[in-house]
Amino acid sequence: MHRGDFAAAWRVSDFVLRERLRRGVDCSHWPRHLQFVWTGAPLAGKRVLVRCYHGLGDTIQFIRLAEPLRCLAKHITVWAQPELIELLATVRGVDRVLPLHDGAPAADYDVDIEIMELAHALRMTPATLPCAVPYLAVPAAAARHDKRTGALRVGIVWQAGDWDPARSIPIEALAPIAFQPGVELFSLQCGAARQRAIDIGATDISTENVAETARRLQALDLIICVDTMLAHLSGALGLNIWTLLKADCDWRWMRSGERSLWYPTMQLVRQREAGRWDSVIESVCRRLTALQPAELSAGASAPSRERAARLRDAGAESRRTGAMVGRPRLT
Repeated sequence: MHRGDFAAAWRVSDFVLRERLRRGVDCSHWPRHLQFVWTGAPLAGKRVLVRCYHGLGDTIQFIRLAEPLRCLAKHITVWAQPELIELLATVRGVDRVLPLHDGAPAADYDVDIEIMELAHALRMTPATLPCAVPYLAVPAAAARHDKRTGALRVGIVWQAGDWDPARSIPIEALAPIAFQPGVELFSLQCGAARQRAIDIGATDISTENVAETARRLQALDLIICVDTMLAHLSGALGLNIWTLLKADCDWRWMRSGERSLWYPTMQLVRQREAGRWDSVIESVCRRLTALQPAELSAGASAPSRERAARLRDAGAESRRTGAMVGRPRLT
């Protein structure tokens, strides 16, 4: 998968599946994200239950396969993380979405499969992988007040999940971006790290509500993000996203290249040396400098003024909830 040879990966997966069935391996007591579900049963003409046992980003990435699955299946129920229900209900091919919980799903089905097993079951290749975006839709946001701005509105996320700290960037390393002229930073960072937004002069517009995050993302000109859920959300919405990757990145980003197989509006910025983010930040600054003249010369269009006002309102909401905002204090 890392080198893009999906056909070879499926041959390995076929072997693993046969051996698992032959040995009668029971994984029901394992943590959800380690469980396998699909037995190789045919999907055509069946009522299929898609179980979303991995992370939020994984669900967002692989829900694109609901539409090709629906071309085969009679009915599709997606049993997914409650945080994603509102967005997943908009995906083509999905007949029903239920919130994931402990116990059995309240759904009738003939065959079930874990969402990350779909690519194997459908024998996807780089040539056949659905990559049209957006494939998530966001309900319309409330009307916003008008406000003119000439700055490039850039959302930023610097810390990923704790299971792989090497994906995260120390906030001190972001100083060159913080002082980039013509750029207005908006922090989408959740968790305890959101309080560091003030260190890079970013207005905190973060929220734990994924659907609301999607609305706020659409008010930005660009998102700069480490390898985390928000990168997948931005890509699935068809937004301009630069994903910052560690040298030995996850298989889904492959081994080289600046473009993502999964998201056509995403650019990949990779570490040259493991653990070193300086070249990544330098590349980001160069790209921002190249963007600014084109973005700023036309001034603020009516849609951009609306986006700016939306972000202002989001920042005000964050301040009401106690988030910190301000100008850079890095030295």
